[in-house]
Amino acid sequence: MRTTNVITCILVWSLTSVPAGLGQDHSKMDHSKMSMPGMDHSKMQMPVKKQSNKQAPAMDHSKMKMPAMDHSAPPIKKPFGSAPLQSVPVVTPDVPHLPWEMENGVKVFHLTAEIVKREVLPGSSMGPAKVLTLWGYSGSVPGPTIEVNEGDHVRVIFHNQLPEPTTIHWHGLEIPVAMDGMPFISQPPVKPGDTFVYDFTLHQNGTFFYHSHGAMQEMMGAIGLFIIHPKKPHYPAVQKDFGIVLQEFAALQNNPVPNSMAMEFNWLTFNGKAAPATTPLIVRQGDRVRIRLVNLGMDHHPIHIHGNQFYVTGTEGGRIPQSAWFPGNTVLVGVAQARDVEFDAKYVGDWMLHCHLPHHMMNNMVSMVGPMAHVGQGMHTGGGMEEGMGIVNQNSATDEDLGPAMGRGMGNTVDRDQATSHSIGQTDKSPQRTSNTALGADKNSEKGPGYPQDDLMMMPMDAAVAKPENNYLAPGWSGALAGMMNLVRVLPPAKYDQLMRDIQAKHVDPAQLRSSMPGMDHMKMPGMNHSNMDMPGMDHSKMQSKPAVPGKAETAPADHSKMQMKPGPASRSKKSGAVRTQKNSPAKSRKKSPETRTAPGRTKKSSGMSQKAPAARTKEQAPVKDHSKMDMPGMDHSKHKM
Repeated sequence: MRTTNVITCILVWSLTSVPAGLGQDHSKMDHSKMSMPGMDHSKMQMPVKKQSNKQAPAMDHSKMKMPAMDHSAPPIKKPFGSAPLQSVPVVTPDVPHLPWEMENGVKVFHLTAEIVKREVLPGSSMGPAKVLTLWGYSGSVPGPTIEVNEGDHVRVIFHNQLPEPTTIHWHGLEIPVAMDGMPFISQPPVKPGDTFVYDFTLHQNGTFFYHSHGAMQEMMGAIGLFIIHPKKPHYPAVQKDFGIVLQEFAALQNNPVPNSMAMEFNWLTFNGKAAPATTPLIVRQGDRVRIRLVNLGMDHHPIHIHGNQFYVTGTEGGRIPQSAWFPGNTVLVGVAQARDVEFDAKYVGDWMLHCHLPHHMMNNMVSMVGPMAHVGQGMHTGGGMEEGMGIVNQNSATDEDLGPAMGRGMGNTVDRDQATSHSIGQTDKSPQRTSNTALGADKNSEKGPGYPQDDLMMMPMDAAVAKPENNYLAPGWSGALAGMMNLVRVLPPAKYDQLMRDIQAKHVDPAQLRSSMPGMDHMKMPGMNHSNMDMPGMDHSKMQSKPAVPGKAETAPADHSKMQMKPGPASRSKKSGAVRTQKNSPAKSRKKSPETRTAPGRTKKSSGMSQKAPAARTKEQAPVKDHSKMDMPGMDHSKHKM
């Protein structure tokens, strides 16, 4: 009995001593907060999961390989896809590449220093072509591009055809000092007609250049690109690679040879061309683009691109580490520097690429310095560089000869002085220059002080610079470009393919040749309004003769192509040379014949005056054949014996 009671007590005690919760609903318990070693249900293998393992093997993230999702490293460190990276050839618009031959494992180039005539801007209705006489290499300014690979053994056989000694310096290359091209220091200067061999092996890569190490020869154009592709192509890979050399020249209107000692310049070029003659860079939308910029001159150039942001990825010292890249849209390319910029061509458009110095976006400009506080004797055209800089050679610093000079002219204004105010342009047609013209007295002032500025400078010349690369540009586009300016044309794939076919076929869109050219309205140019000029006989295509009178045979000679001329005095030359003889040597004609024919049956002694005077009197004495009444200015046939 006692034993039964003891068991009953123990049982009751055990039931009342159970910890709180053992009898609770486990479905409502938060197991994640329970400290129950060995009861981690997240590690328990449930039968249901065993059945679903085969259906969802991808859920085991510990075994998954997802390189694109690796956020621990920048995507730029690892190329997309499995295609191997490779370098693409560098395109240098308007500049050829220097060919080479392989000889026993050596790339052999022939490079010749010589005088080169370079057309920087073609002729147009605004004036003749601007052709400069420069010093370049192998027929080009800048010299032809040398394109090689890291590790190449290179031999350049240099020929000097210049009229003075010279050498070649390989800017930025780490080569033996004997090959460095320093005259007298590392080698004797190469005399005219002589040859020197440069031989070295390349262990660098990047954008470099070669040039004469004579300072004045550099300013005459002696420079060229030297591109070294890396053994292991850089990432990210580029699909387009361009090279541009920045140069500047000081050349006045009638002198094709630049002033190499000038401190300011009026012709600024990309690859030897002044805009709009520069050739655009053609890019497919989505391409990654590299532009290599090299500057050798007297000025630094802030090169700006529209509509895009780029990274500066290299200098004349080679590739910049990715950690040092930063975005921008303007890069300062200093003298003797190279800058590589890269960007993704995401946005379709014809984007401007240009130096942002205002006077470097113009052609044929000189500075206007000197006495500008007063209205002087007029603005002179074609001022020299010394005058333009205010260098005093004679008289005083405020002398009128040191006044502003208009180095740029339009039409026939380049060879004559204009009666133009130093403050605003005059349009007074009076041939007499005055020094006391009241400020604001001419018509230009009615439009506003300072007019004109750019109004007369933006003059399209689409037809003059027509080429396949310019196809499908907006009419008049060339009026927006001058000097160091160019276009980066980012085209959608279909238009890109079409333009590349045009370039390959050398097809020029006819629209370029018939553009309206709205900026070519000479009526807006002061002093160029030809509608008021009395110039009879200048436009024969628009001449209208009087209608023929029925029954009168006298009207037949109106067909001048059928007119027969009787032989005149001995002084008359053949028809082909009549104009030349009359214009160039009238005195010689008068010597040969002392008589000049006037009216029928009469002669008049020549008295040393021009033959125009007796011809005018002849019209009064020949009423029967009075051609002077014919409405054909400039075609007065009353002088002829019929």
